Amino acid sequence: MKRRTFLQALIGFPAALSFVPAVEASNKPNQDIAPLNLSPEEWKQRLNDQQFYVLREEGTERAFTSPLNDEKRKGEYHCAGCDLLLFTSEMKYDSGTGWPSFFTVVDGHIETKTDFKLIYPRTEYHCVRCGGHQGHVFNDGPKPTGQRWCNNGVALRFVPA
Repeated sequence: MKRRTFLQALIGFPAALSFVPAVEASNKPNQDIAPLNLSPEEWKQRLNDQQFYVLREEGTERAFTSPLNDEKRKGEYHCAGCDLLLFTSEMKYDSGTGWPSFFTVVDGHIETKTDFKLIYPRTEYHCVRCGGHQGHVFNDGPKPTGQRWCNNGVALRFVPA
């Protein structure tokens, strides 16, 4: 490896880490929510193929494919894996990204981790009850939080008010 390449990588990696969205401490998992632990076979019986891919294998659905992206009614958004309430319609906004987006979450119902799947780090979030992958959170959202909780629609179930 050339010295110049090594130095660029050495400088570039910490710079890339500075782009990891910071999630506020208020999003710590609620310890009172009992975990739902199922075998892969049980999850496959409970979920359709697309839900299994996203929720259990941390996949991503294609942008603009979820009907929930255009959902405008009042209601609640629950985890498709275990029915835990994650968002309300008051938290939703149109981000223009092609995925349902929210500026905050129900406190304590989400847990986060750093994801390096696209080389650069991102903050991935999961349902605190079943561990189902929901999406990623970014710091380019609207006020009051400045956050965009970008969710796979197939990972949610909408319950109209």
